[in-house]
Amino acid sequence: MYYIKETDKPNKLAQWFHMVKLKNDTVILPITKTSLEEKTAYKLAMKTKNILNKTNSKKLVLSKQVKQQETYVNYLYSYQYDIVDGKWLFQMLLFEVLEYVIKKLKIKKEEIKIGILVNDISDLAVYAIEKLVKDYKYVKIVTNHIHQFKNIEEKISEEQGIFINVGNNKRKILSKTNIILNLDFPTELINRYTIYNTATIINFKGNVKIKDKRFNGLNINDYEINWKTNPNIEKFEAKDIYEAMQHKNQPIEEMMKKIKKDHVTIKYLKGIKTTI
Repeated sequence: MYYIKETDKPNKLAQWFHMVKLKNDTVILPITKTSLEEKTAYKLAMKTKNILNKTNSKKLVLSKQVKQQETYVNYLYSYQYDIVDGKWLFQMLLFEVLEYVIKKLKIKKEEIKIGILVNDISDLAVYAIEKLVKDYKYVKIVTNHIHQFKNIEEKISEEQGIFINVGNNKRKILSKTNIILNLDFPTELINRYTIYNTATIINFKGNVKIKDKRFNGLNINDYEINWKTNPNIEKFEAKDIYEAMQHKNQPIEEMMKKIKKDHVTIKYLKGIKTTI
């Protein structure tokens, strides 16, 4: 794993000749806060690639400033690098995120109505559904693959005696849910549904834009964390550093235990217009 950040002291010579340096496990770019021109971004990306090819590493963590250099980052993606973006960790923090929202918005438990948007029957989706229906009375599963979720529905009914609502009525199913946990619906799909005007939507995988002009709720696409042993990460986001250190193939229960052990908490949730 390698880190990529901007230099602390850019100088004209380094910028002129696009001098990319490697120091320990960090690639240092001669950039300032201004956006890179296409030609400059390409040259820096090629030099980064040449350096990293010698290290045999594909996982990268980018600083906050480097993330803003969209053209440069797109070149890195085209070279098939695994750029840590915190999205996997966001999903693992689903329960912490939900608790944070409930506390910040001061929603009474009896008023919580949860909608889970999911098409992919992943281990996390099943784990989340089974836990949420235990803790909350009103939980609806919204999916285009209703028949695939029947086994889960029957399992929960048999083991817990709880009936869960699995459906896909685009006009009704989300019209009363005040918290929407979007596990994998893209923008195009979620905008086909009638959404409660003041709902809080948390998008765990991709960035989603709600097009309905009547929507006046929170649309969360990003976040940041605090954790027990934060290293010196001034230029980087803590969520990226922490995710990069994890083994993604470990059982979900083990990852949940590790999150608690490391005292990982939500620092903030960032919406399109509001941060909470």
